[in-house]
Amino acid sequence: MSRSRIQAVSFDLDGTLLDNTRLQSVIARTCELLAENEPALEARALLEANGQIWPGYFQEIEEKRAAGILDGASVRLEAWRRTLKACNCNDESTAQLAARLAAKLGRDAHRLFDDVHEVVGNLRREGIPLALITNGASDEQREKLEVLGIEDWFDVIVIRGQHRIAKPDRRIFQLAAKGLRTPEANTCHVGDKLATDILGARRAGMTAVWLNRFGMSRQENDPEPHLEIPSLRMLRRIEIAAALE
Repeated sequence: MSRSRIQAVSFDLDGTLLDNTRLQSVIARTCELLAENEPALEARALLEANGQIWPGYFQEIEEKRAAGILDGASVRLEAWRRTLKACNCNDESTAQLAARLAAKLGRDAHRLFDDVHEVVGNLRREGIPLALITNGASDEQREKLEVLGIEDWFDVIVIRGQHRIAKPDRRIFQLAAKGLRTPEANTCHVGDKLATDILGARRAGMTAVWLNRFGMSRQENDPEPHLEIPSLRMLRRIEIAAALE
């Protein structure tokens, strides 16, 4: 297979380009600030409550998020309402404060992984068409791109909240390929999640590249990537082609 097989590249955002490892510290700091503002609240109890409410809350709202009905700001506020309620606080002003604090701290914590500028910059200089495909809420993802200053890196940006299609649905990948004017077979998608990025890319007929930064083990029933890399610096068209030979 020649190097020209891959003509365009799409990327996931969270966990692929954007380092989300600071998220827990953002939540913890929000809890600390709330406790400082409200003596009746205790930071550790808030942190525990927040961790407990998210799994059930996400399951409850998943369809609405997928349909683009709920924006990130609304989800964040309701999550803090529930966190505070679990700590016997039903004060709306405190919930509003929590949401504002979490939003500001989250914006301040946005960082790209240290290999992103180099690799994406090289692809752009080579004239490779680039897309971004993300499952996040539109307002949150647009804010991340603005804060990071990377929105103009991409020829196409496909956000679930705008199109009401979520990875691993192959249609969201097909939208990106259509925008890039590149056949799916000549496009590779790079992402950190097997169940969404790799499965969806394979369903769409793209080359699926699993960015496994933290050495996770693939389980028996997990979708199989065409290529697994520990860093974006290993993303080379020759390596992608070799993986498909």
